Amino acid sequence: MATESCLIDECPDALYAPAGTRSLCKDHFLQFLMWRKKKGGLGMFRKYSSMPMDARDTIVQEWTSTVFHTTAS
Repeated sequence: MATESCLIDECPDALYAPAGTRSLCKDHFLQFLMWRKKKGGLGMFRKYSSMPMDARDTIVQEWTSTVFHTTAS
């Protein structure tokens, strides 16, 4: 994990928490939590927490595509 970088390309920050089978820095992790809360509230947190790590990748991928769209403009 020490050689891994943040899931978001070109992010130099240190890893903070897992997101699916990869990891995010603290800022991106907090953005991910806020996105999940807006997307589905408490139900989304419960659903995500009960999923196996590899199943979480689809949720993380959906969020990642929104990050790329907002940072590209």
